[in-house]
Amino acid sequence: MGQLRKHLKRNIFHRIRYLYFKMKLEKCGNAIFFEKNVQFMRFPENISLGDELVVKEGSRICSCNKNAKISIGKKTTVGYHSFIFASEKISIGENCLIAPFTYIVDSNHEIKKGLNINSQNNTTDSIKIGNDVWLGTGSKILAGVTIEDGAVIAAGAIVKNDVKANQIVGGIPAKVIGERK
Repeated sequence: MGQLRKHLKRNIFHRIRYLYFKMKLEKCGNAIFFEKNVQFMRFPENISLGDELVVKEGSRICSCNKNAKISIGKKTTVGYHSFIFASEKISIGENCLIAPFTYIVDSNHEIKKGLNINSQNNTTDSIKIGNDVWLGTGSKILAGVTIEDGAVIAAGAIVKNDVKANQIVGGIPAKVIGERK
């Protein structure tokens, strides 16, 4: 059991939350730990969770339309007050660490000159996050990004381009700053 999971103490309220979400979600794996104030929004029936996930307090996971899909692999931790928002598709692998206040959003907004901003369309492009990826606190993953296995995203980074396996990226916009060895 990893260091992040040793302190988890299950009680009747965790069991009730688990059973409630198991009824609502497309797939809800075994031994998932949901802290309080976790929300699955709009179309929870399009959200699939693997076994042994930890979803920390205040996290929001939203499939925003009937065709949008979200899948999160086994043994992944979603940190406090993180936000995963899919208009198309977000896929997160196994054994990932999503630190607090992380945003993963697969949509964007057009900004054409001469049109009121509220009248412009949203654009979408899927996000794929591999296995064993660490998304640092406050990082932002934007539409169309693929993050390969073993990558590390530094705290506060804004990722708008693909990240190769085992790369460490940071900054705004995120650039390669190292490699995992």
